Amino acid sequence: MSRTMPMEILALNAGSSSIKLGLFEARDGRAVRRAKAALDLKGQPPALRLEAEGIADTIEIGVADAGDLRAVLDGCLRVLDDRLGLDGLALAGHRVVHGGEAFTAPVRITGEVQAQLEALVPLAPLHQPPALRLIEALGALRPGIVQTASFDTAFHAGQADRVRRFALPRALHDRGIKRYGFHGLSYRFIADALHRDHPELAAGRVVVAHLGSGASLCALKGGASVETTMGFSALDGVPMATRPGALDAGVLLHLLGPDGMEVAEVEDLLYHRAGLLGLSGISGDTRDLLASAAPAAAEAVEIFAFRIAQAVAALAVALGGLDALVFTAGIGEHQPEIRDRICGHLGWLGVAPDGPVTVLVIPTDEEQVVADEALRVRAAES
Repeated sequence: MSRTMPMEILALNAGSSSIKLGLFEARDGRAVRRAKAALDLKGQPPALRLEAEGIADTIEIGVADAGDLRAVLDGCLRVLDDRLGLDGLALAGHRVVHGGEAFTAPVRITGEVQAQLEALVPLAPLHQPPALRLIEALGALRPGIVQTASFDTAFHAGQADRVRRFALPRALHDRGIKRYGFHGLSYRFIADALHRDHPELAAGRVVVAHLGSGASLCALKGGASVETTMGFSALDGVPMATRPGALDAGVLLHLLGPDGMEVAEVEDLLYHRAGLLGLSGISGDTRDLLASAAPAAAEAVEIFAFRIAQAVAALAVALGGLDALVFTAGIGEHQPEIRDRICGHLGWLGVAPDGPVTVLVIPTDEEQVVADEALRVRAAES
C-alpha cells in the first residue's frame, strides 16, 4: 500500500504474555493515535485485536509458535501494513519497566543502551526480558527504524532520599538496593490528564491507584511523584493478581531455610502463584472472584480492597492530606464494585459522596506516553 503520509510511530508495550501496540502519526510535533492493537501470546494461534477508524477486528497473524517473537512481531507488522499501511513508519518507542539509576528520561536505543538494560534484568525478571526481546526482534525486522525506550521507573526518580532508602547499610543503597517505583508511564499520563482537565486538582495532593493484574499506587503533589507503593521490585506494595505485594522478609528467610524451597521455586511462587490467585485458590482475576460464591474468593477481594485503602491512607501521610483519588487501569477503570469497596474504607479520610476528596476514574494510555516521548527524543536529535 503506497500513500503519502506523515511520519508514523509505533509504540510497543511488552508484557510477559501479551503485547500492546499503538500506531501514531506525527502531526505538528505531537503523536496522534491512528490505531491500537493487542496480541495475547497465550492464544493458539496468536491473533491481533485491532481497533482503528472503521476497523474493529481480531486477525490471525499466521504464526503457530507464540514463543517465536520475531515471527510474531513480523506477523503483526504485516497485518498493520495490510490494513493501515506502514510506509511512513520511521520511529518505534518501547515501554521498558526498569531504567535503574542510569535512565531517568527516554533515550534512543543503541547497542550500549541495550547492554545496560540487559544488566537490569535481575531487578525486573518478569518484565524486562520481553521488552528486550521485542527491541531485538524489531531491530532485525526493520533495521532502519529509530528505536527509543521509555522507563516506568523514570517518573519516580525525583523522589526524596527519605522515600527511596531502605533501612539497610548505606553501602547496599550505593549498590542500587533502593526503592525505584513502577507504572511510571501510566502515572505520567494521569498527571498530564489532570493538568489538562482538572488543573486545580493537579496542583494539589492526589493519590492515583493503577489497578490491573499488576497494581500500585502513587502520591502526586503538583503532578510530581513523591511516594509510591512499589519499591525495589514489582513484587512490592498491594496484593496483585499473582504477586503478594508487601511481604515480611522473615517469610522469605523461612521459605529459603534448611529443607525449604529453592530460590527458583520462591521466585515462581512470588511472581506466579501468590496474590489473589494464592489467596483464593481460584483465579487472579477480580472478575472471576466477584462472580464466585466461594468464601475464599470473597476473602481475596476484601483483602485486596483493604490493602489498597491502607495504601491510600499511607500515601496521604506523604502528601500531608488528600484532595483527590484517581482510579485507572483495567480494574480501576472498569470495576465499580472494587472501587466502592476501597472507598468504603476511606470515609474517615473524606472519600465519600459528599466528602471533600474528589474521586475520579481516568483511563490511562501508556502507549501514548511512549509515542510522545519517542517523538521528543527524535526531535532533540534533529
